[in-house]
Amino acid sequence: MTQPRLAHQTPQGRMYARSVSGLPEVPSITTVIGMERTDLDGWVGWMAANAVAQDPRLAESVGSPARLRQVARQCADAAARYRDAAAERGDRVHDYAEQVALRALGRPHTMADARARLIEHGEGAYADRFDEWWDLYDVQPVAAEITVWNHTVGYAGTLDLVARIGGRLCLIDYKTKGTGRDGRVKALDPKVVMQLTAGLKAEESLVDAEAGTWEPWAHGDAQMLLGVALGETEVAVHQANPNALPRHWHKFWALRQVWTHAQAVDDAGPALRVIGPPPVSSPGTAGGLEAARAAAFGGADRLQP
Repeated sequence: MTQPRLAHQTPQGRMYARSVSGLPEVPSITTVIGMERTDLDGWVGWMAANAVAQDPRLAESVGSPARLRQVARQCADAAARYRDAAAERGDRVHDYAEQVALRALGRPHTMADARARLIEHGEGAYADRFDEWWDLYDVQPVAAEITVWNHTVGYAGTLDLVARIGGRLCLIDYKTKGTGRDGRVKALDPKVVMQLTAGLKAEESLVDAEAGTWEPWAHGDAQMLLGVALGETEVAVHQANPNALPRHWHKFWALRQVWTHAQAVDDAGPALRVIGPPPVSSPGTAGGLEAARAAAFGGADRLQP
């Protein structure tokens, strides 16, 4: 994942500051969305098992528990390695897309270098498909990699592209996707709608990261929110359903509250503590027993709402 200038990786997730010299203040859009956990246990297990099955050492390791354990141990992180490689590829593709937009805007760019990096990694097809999409849709960029802020709810993020397509103002988020067995680019995660809606609801956009200057968000009236799946065989463009946007916004708002309460729980200290059983006493010592129990169960501590 790319790292905008005002974004910081923190124990609370990715957060944004108001200037280069400022401290992180609010969570990123993707951090908020990440509060809705996705169960990847099945995929992680399958990736590890598949890595073992394809390991060239497997045949010679059969019959040797020690060798099999070594193969299994070295293949256990297959999912993490795949994820990291996909993230690095996504960064390269996003960088190329940004450079194309900067060139079209007449601003300094490194488009040739970005394309060369893709080719170097055997990913030149992503650039080719992107160029085809850019020309076919006659994309007219307005702003690229623009950082936005919402004070009311408390979040920030960076939008891939604001552009005019077919005369309509569009907010666009790119997703680099693999290719399915049918040769088509894989589908987008519907969570991209939350991401785009949060961008639409921004209140400010960054002017100067060094100085920490911002201006009112000028594109909150965008007519279309587009998730663009960038693949090696094709580019698939998906429009966020306008009728569904309020529901996705409400869900994002709720996840933002979850993030706040998660930090409050972490700050409250350990959730559980060990206590011992009450002491055994002889009949006729009720008062002493009450005092002993109070001491054993933490003195004057009482459960509070």
